[in-house]
Amino acid sequence: MDSKRILFVEDDQNLGFVVKDQLESVGYIVDWEKSGRNGLKKALNEYFDIAILDVMLPEMSGFEIAEELVEEKPELPFLFLTAKSLLADKVKGLKLGQDYLTKPFEFEELKLRIENILERQNKQTDSSQNEFEIGNYSFDYINQYLDKEGKRTKLTKKEADLLRLLCLHRNEVMPRELALTAIWGNNDYFNGRSMDVFISKIRKHLSEDENIQIINIHGVGFKLAIK
Repeated sequence: MDSKRILFVEDDQNLGFVVKDQLESVGYIVDWEKSGRNGLKKALNEYFDIAILDVMLPEMSGFEIAEELVEEKPELPFLFLTAKSLLADKVKGLKLGQDYLTKPFEFEELKLRIENILERQNKQTDSSQNEFEIGNYSFDYINQYLDKEGKRTKLTKKEADLLRLLCLHRNEVMPRELALTAIWGNNDYFNGRSMDVFISKIRKHLSEDENIQIINIHGVGFKLAIK
């Protein structure tokens, strides 16, 4: 397995040295930046599998970096490290990123959170599977169509992108934030309403098979459930 590359933005010298050393000891490749601006520059110009962002940084905060990444590089997942424990900060962090870890923390917890995020990201970006069987339907993602007993329905690009994510999370919850970031570029109110419209269109396309449901898990996401 190829080593995953981590961008680690942390201005605390002692913590930075320890975390970098521990991550490298379990096989990660770690680029450590000590200022927010340098961290953002590196994130935008180089490839990383995940970014770990301290919130309180010189020049720009971890939240500010994350806001830029959501706009400019939505495929890059990230989590926050911070000494803050206020509920408002946690809520903001979770809205922007995949996870939030409050200092002090155990390395094993950080390691597990990184592994969980990368696993979700692999499901999202897996390029090896582009054809799916959905009940009585066949779905060709590359050519953007659904086929049922010779009847072919052409999908739009967004319909195909969204249905593919649902298929990759078949019988489990696909988080709203994941789909909005991957397909629409950011998670805001108007994109959320747009996604709801596309979910309704996909439901209609699949409506001839009563064993297929797209279930709305309120405030969390959607589940493609197939009996």
